[in-house]
Amino acid sequence: MARLFVDREMFRDGFVTITDKGDIHHIARVLRLNTGDILEISDKTKYEYHCEITSLMADRIEARVLSKEAFSCEPQIQVTLFQGIPKAGKMEGIVQKCTELGIHEIVPLWTERTVVADKGNFARKIDRWQKVADEAVKQCRRGKIPSVMKDCSLFDAAGSFSAYDLVMLAYEKEEGFTVKTCLESFAEKPEKIALVIGPEGGFSEKEVNFLVQSGAESVSLGKTILRTETAGPAMLAMVFYALEL
Repeated sequence: MARLFVDREMFRDGFVTITDKGDIHHIARVLRLNTGDILEISDKTKYEYHCEITSLMADRIEARVLSKEAFSCEPQIQVTLFQGIPKAGKMEGIVQKCTELGIHEIVPLWTERTVVADKGNFARKIDRWQKVADEAVKQCRRGKIPSVMKDCSLFDAAGSFSAYDLVMLAYEKEEGFTVKTCLESFAEKPEKIALVIGPEGGFSEKEVNFLVQSGAESVSLGKTILRTETAGPAMLAMVFYALEL
């Protein structure tokens, strides 16, 4: 069954209007749906709907709402990934896998050891990564599309740590304090968590000290050293296994 994401204001009087050209093309030309066929639609904020197509036109599609219910596949906690910007196309894989796992938002992070050949017009990369999240969320049937935020420096990121109940920094030199140990130290389940992952080569000792002083908990992800494109999804999976599953 096709799943779409439509702004909440497009739902009126028991009907929804779809005006996005890409969605119209996908419904009519790719899926070849017609009147009477059923769509799954998310309003991007709280509810998902089953809707029956009532009319297809070149500029819009109308569908009647058959049922409405709260999101069933969204995690209860909100996790933000501060990801040290990796080389080549690795960020697309990170965005895709973290979207499938349930990430809330991803913030590309500039660090001392970030090595990116093309730093021009970085906004185009943000747009591309957001499109990767848009496509991944449709495949895994989530209700919300994660946001790929504007890139920032490590020092700007640290300034936002107070907005989270818990900030965990993956650090390869940390030995005794694991993600599990860190989570178990909380009397109540944290609702907003930030995960901080370095680029290839990791964080410098100076950066680690600064992040810890800013409120991050330094944690180990295990006995082996993970690649940057593996560390984020692995850490996210550990958090959701401990707190959601």
